[in-house]
Amino acid sequence: DGSAQTRLTDNSADDMNPIWSPDGTRIAFLSTRDGNSEIYVTVADRADGSAQTRLTNNTFADCCFAWSPNGARMAFLSDRDGNSEIYVMNADGSAQTRLTNHPALDSGPAWSPDGTRIAFISARDGNSEIYVMSANGSAQTRLTNHPATDCCFVWSPDGVRVASASWDSTV
Repeated sequence: DGSAQTRLTDNSADDMNPIWSPDGTRIAFLSTRDGNSEIYVTVADRADGSAQTRLTNNTFADCCFAWSPNGARMAFLSDRDGNSEIYVMNADGSAQTRLTNHPALDSGPAWSPDGTRIAFISARDGNSEIYVMSANGSAQTRLTNHPATDCCFVWSPDGVRVASASWDSTV
């Protein structure tokens, strides 16, 4: 209803894109307080901001993160290796691992409801298509295949299907 609003961050930088952890105890967000976009997490019920932790730390932008369904891991986008790739890390920021490795733009990671797969958008075949891979980065498979731009996808609750938007920018 809009009551009981609480400020969780207080600095002059941009703090944005808050996403609750699946169990509701943490909120991950992006911040530019250290000069570029990095992923932070805070404890949801600590209104004083003392529980903020920086999860990523490099000179390139990290963004577009998604919690795994069990809250143990995050998938995210980073350009730390020279182009936009999908990475995963533990929820405490450890074990940051690149899953994709392609010169084209990869973006928009989203975990399947059971946490075994990650869907993402890639332009590796000439235009934006929807792909899916195992949570460890193996078995990268294109789901869509047509000249229109595919984006804005969502998993079905049972994890069997993916719905997406598509448009032809030449029309």
